[in-house]
Amino acid sequence: MATPSRSTFWFRSLQALALAVAVCFSLGAGDSSARYHDINHRLMCTCGCAQLLGECNHVGCTASGGELAELRTDIANGMSDQQIFSQFTAKYGATVLAAPTTQGFDLVAWIAPFAVFGAALLGTILLIRRWSGISAAKAAAAGPEPAVLDPAELERREKIRRETGIDGGY
Repeated sequence: MATPSRSTFWFRSLQALALAVAVCFSLGAGDSSARYHDINHRLMCTCGCAQLLGECNHVGCTASGGELAELRTDIANGMSDQQIFSQFTAKYGATVLAAPTTQGFDLVAWIAPFAVFGAALLGTILLIRRWSGISAAKAAAAGPEPAVLDPAELERREKIRRETGIDGGY
C-alpha cells in the first residue's frame, strides 16, 4: 500500500481548514437572521389578526411593519432575547407573547390542559368500572335461569311461539 505524499497531505489539510473556516463564517453570518426569524415567531402581531408577528399577512396591517422594524433595531443594538421580550411586553402588553411565560400565574396555562386531560381520563376509567360493576351485580342478582321450568311457563312460551310464528331463540 502506497503512502500519500507530503504535498497531498498538506493540500488536503488546507482544504479541510478552508472548509471549516467557511462553515464557521457562514454560521456567524446567518445568526442574526435566524435569531430574527426565531423571535418574530415567538411574538404576536398587535393589530388584532391573531397571527404571529412574522406571519402577519393581511392587507393593510398597520402594526406588523413597525414592530418588525423595531425588532430588527433591537437585534442590531445587541439586546438579548429576554430584553426584547421584556421591552415588547412593556410596550404592547402580555398579549404580544405567542406563548405564556413559565413563571408565576402563567404557569397555570401550561399545567391546566394536562391536569384536565388527566382528570377526564380518571373519570372515564372510574365510570367504566362502575358500569361494569353494575352489569355484573345485575347478572349476579338475577341468578342462573332454572333448568326445569314449571308447566305454566312452558305453556306461556309455547303460546308466544304459536302466535308470533317465530322460534324466540329457544
